Formats: sequence, structure tokens, C-alpha cells
Amino acid sequence: QVQLVESGGGLVQPGGSLRLSCTASGRIFSVNPMGWYRQPPGKQRELVAVIISGGSTNYADSVKGRFTISRDNAKNTVYLQMNSLKPEDTAVYYCNAQVTWYRGTERSSGNYWGQGTQVTVSS
Repeated sequence: QVQLVESGGGLVQPGGSLRLSCTASGRIFSVNPMGWYRQPPGKQRELVAVIISGGSTNYADSVKGRFTISRDNAKNTVYLQMNSLKPEDTAVYYCNAQVTWYRGTERSSGNYWGQGTQVTVSS
């Protein structure tokens, strides 16, 4: 089985910073790509940022220049550094990853989601 476990959410004032982490665990062969999505109150889930193992990244226009996604391949962990936070960044943030893992001696693949972590930007 594969699990994605997130941490790092919380309450922060406008202009502040937070760092989210997400680690994939299990009998993992590879994790690629890894990314972050968010779901603001009353809205649909949207892509925030994604990173592939070679380091290429893609960001939503709304977070470019403020958020940075990175990963530690050895730890199967992805990070999201969020700076200059705005009230409109308030959302539940979800980690997402495409994971290939060992099922016995064979490999299986699937797309997995973390449990979500609340980020609230408010004064």
C-alpha cells in the first residue's frame, strides 16, 4: 500500500510564509510526478504546482513568483514553499503523486492523494 502524508499547514497573516511537506511511503519503486493542488472554500480543486524527477516545474499563474515547489527524490518527499501569502490562498492543500510500487515481485502504479492540510491566510 502507498500513503501520502502531508504536514505544514496552519494559520498565517497576509504576507507571511508557510512550508508544506508531503512524503510518500510504502514499497515504492518511483514517484513521478509529484504536485500540489488546492481547494478553496466553495470552489473546485485546482493545480498549484507540479514537479518531475528531473526538476522541471510548472505553476499556476496565481502563485508564480510566490510559491516554490521542490523535491527530495531520496526521501520521496515534495515541498511547497509559500511566500507572500494572500487571503485568496486560503484553501485545503492536497499532495498528489503518480506512484509505482512493488506488489510482491511485480510493480503496480496508481495516482494517489494526501489527506489534505488546511492553509488559512487571515489577519
